[in-house]
Amino acid sequence: MVQASFSIEVIVLPVADVERAIGFYVDQIGFVLDVDYSPTRTFRIVQLTPPGSNCSIQIGKGLTDEPTGSVQNLYLVVSDLETTRNSLLERGVMVSDIRHKTPIGRWDGGFASGVDPMRGDYASFADFSDPDGNGWVLQERGYRRNTTETEFSGREWASQTTLPPLRKPLST
Repeated sequence: MVQASFSIEVIVLPVADVERAIGFYVDQIGFVLDVDYSPTRTFRIVQLTPPGSNCSIQIGKGLTDEPTGSVQNLYLVVSDLETTRNSLLERGVMVSDIRHKTPIGRWDGGFASGVDPMRGDYASFADFSDPDGNGWVLQERGYRRNTTETEFSGREWASQTTLPPLRKPLST
């Protein structure tokens, strides 16, 4: 029997204001606007992708009956949590303080403030929410000291030292 191959391609987020959500995800977080399609007044689909990611989010009108802010604990994996957090703060995103699992090497403990002193994979976290309350977790994996890496790599969309430039407003 041949094993089927699966991949997560899209996660639908319930939002109240599509334009506000586009501004947040594109201008503040740095996602790429892939699709903005509205064939009727009651349906609109907007697809946004973190640079380098294989999974996108969709927001819009008529996509879901779930309440706004009901999607929680979506992970964005980054290779430098401190730099990513600082970049998001500079763009006006409210990001929690960084925390790491403790004791080191055990997963049955709690959390301590700051990044994991050993910069271990999957050990350091920070959180933020979109304007509708959908919750995201930033998680560090693949940290390299003194790196100048600026290429997007797989899920590690924020491995660059700065986020993509702000989108310029469209002239009206």
